[in-house]
Amino acid sequence: MNLMIEYENLAASNKRFEEEYSTWFSRFLQKGWYVLGEQVGAFEKAFADYCQTAHCIGVASGLDALMLALRQGEYSPGSEVLVPSNTYIATILSILQCGLKPVLVEPDIRTYNIDPALIEEKITSRTCALMLVHLYGKACDMDPVMELVRKHNLLLIEDCAQAHGARYKNKKVGSFGIGAFSFYPTKNLGALGDAGAITVNDSTLAEKFRALRNYGSVARYRNDYIGYNSRLDELQAGFLSVKLKYLDEINRHKQTLANLYFQGLKKDFILPARSGDTEDVFHIFNIRHPERDSLKAYLLKNGIKTDIHYPLPPHQQKAMQGLFDRHYPISEEIHRTTLSLPISFGHTPSDISKVIEVLNTF
Repeated sequence: MNLMIEYENLAASNKRFEEEYSTWFSRFLQKGWYVLGEQVGAFEKAFADYCQTAHCIGVASGLDALMLALRQGEYSPGSEVLVPSNTYIATILSILQCGLKPVLVEPDIRTYNIDPALIEEKITSRTCALMLVHLYGKACDMDPVMELVRKHNLLLIEDCAQAHGARYKNKKVGSFGIGAFSFYPTKNLGALGDAGAITVNDSTLAEKFRALRNYGSVARYRNDYIGYNSRLDELQAGFLSVKLKYLDEINRHKQTLANLYFQGLKKDFILPARSGDTEDVFHIFNIRHPERDSLKAYLLKNGIKTDIHYPLPPHQQKAMQGLFDRHYPISEEIHRTTLSLPISFGHTPSDISKVIEVLNTF
């Protein structure tokens, strides 16, 4: 019997780093400093350099990174934030948790990222920010986005949770506005638990973020802001520092596997769009097919596990009922037909060749 090809096997993906993880963990135990220590500072410096930004502020999760990016603006309740209609629910939750109003903008059906041509019609006098998402590891079309941000004086927040190291015209995501990163274990740069970070070029904003994540404290027992407890802990910072050294290798490996899909899959499947302006890092390799559910079942029957990112668009989630008063047909079509194929650091080219072989017999 053939072995199952898992969609994701974190033990296999992290095998390469086990010895360095163990070495770091021993040092961590001996040092006895667990929160906001030297390792957090070292990782923040290294990740800021990697992202081509002046500052990185480690926080507890990607959701917290998005929330703090909005909280620092101190916007009036009900102010509007533009956000893509097909994003993961966390992006929209960050807006709601800040007492602000999400305004959904449809994506480009080819890239799955927010459609710049549809943004301006949604801007009103109450719009305070644009929260875009570099979905699946592809950078958004940033030139027209930046033109609109400057024209309407909007805060730009980049949800980079799936796009560590992705580029637009050789500029890293997270360096255009305020970058919000998740280091959830399945990400290209994944921790061994929850973790996140904010990237920013403005020094004043960076200091405010450092205070907001730590009870609003600017110095011990001096609290200038109504803050939060959202700190990247020393343990995860150490694991991330180990893995960051290999992030470009991880991304190249996933790009290699993606190229096998592009070269080998027959024309029955809608493949991710590619362009010369972006360097994709393929956190997710999604295809689309009108009989997605049957295709998923067929692959599983033949020993291949897949995933769906995501089965329901945000406006159809039970938690979102009453918030949005219209349909979003492009988002609905994407969610109805999308399927995510295996493409992890733990997969081999032979794994992907097997996936392609089975797909092409559907």
